[in-house]
Amino acid sequence: MRLILASASPRRAELLTAAGFTFTVAPAGVDETARPGEEPALYALRVARDKASAAAAHGAGGEVVLAADTVVVVEGGILGKPRDRDDAGRMLEALSGRSHDVLTAVVLRDRASERSEVVTTRVHVTALNAAELSWYLGTGEWEGKAGGYAIQGIAARYIERIEGSWSNVVGLPIATVHRLVKGAGGDVIEM
Repeated sequence: MRLILASASPRRAELLTAAGFTFTVAPAGVDETARPGEEPALYALRVARDKASAAAAHGAGGEVVLAADTVVVVEGGILGKPRDRDDAGRMLEALSGRSHDVLTAVVLRDRASERSEVVTTRVHVTALNAAELSWYLGTGEWEGKAGGYAIQGIAARYIERIEGSWSNVVGLPIATVHRLVKGAGGDVIEM
């Protein structure tokens, strides 16, 4: 099975590589604007499906496309990637001292079928004081990260605990990917 990752995310590629998957990267640029009233899980699934469709349209056939979209959800609202430092600060203030959900929609598509799943992980963040918030924003780690933080980086010091898949919070629930690939008839061991 030829696996194509429809993502430019270095974190997704690192997770797949660390888990022993063999793949090629074919980023798919799609409109990631949420529609009015769109539920977070449906939004993530729509965007992941759009990425899979875009990558599959450019493929030569015979490959399986893996696409994903990750969103941070607090009180029902989607926190995407921050536009700038102020936006990241607003997001981090909303997450400080409370729990939130990270949802990743995973889509595996070949010519004949599609398998998909939305995985949710609950993340509990410690309360951040003004100095911690300012310091973290100064690191720049928030750039390009849904919710304005990276659990695999410096922000780990502020994560009290999680309930669910750690790799999901990074951007790709690897056990789910394995299960979907296996269900599609892929090699269980791909090293």
